[in-house]
Amino acid sequence: MRDVCTDFGAELREFNGERDHVHLLVHYPPKVAISRLVGSLKGVSARRLRPEFPSHIRKYLSGEHFWSPSYFAASCGGAPLPVIKEYIENQKLPA
Repeated sequence: MRDVCTDFGAELREFNGERDHVHLLVHYPPKVAISRLVGSLKGVSARRLRPEFPSHIRKYLSGEHFWSPSYFAASCGGAPLPVIKEYIENQKLPA
């Protein structure tokens, strides 16, 4: 995830998640289209995880897809970063 963000000129500041989703706190420049960044994060992570954990991942696939086609993004401009990082840190680890 960090490498993908770096390729986009972005910084992955926090990463965690739950059984069925992940949370990322990413600082990215305004020139980056969030849809392209998310698409790349999903694509690269799916390509890397599938061969490494094939039997585990199979039970979580939606058809042949590892990730849902949708995503949620929110701006946290003005919110204190330590509060947002704490929220993400307190999520359960990805299964």
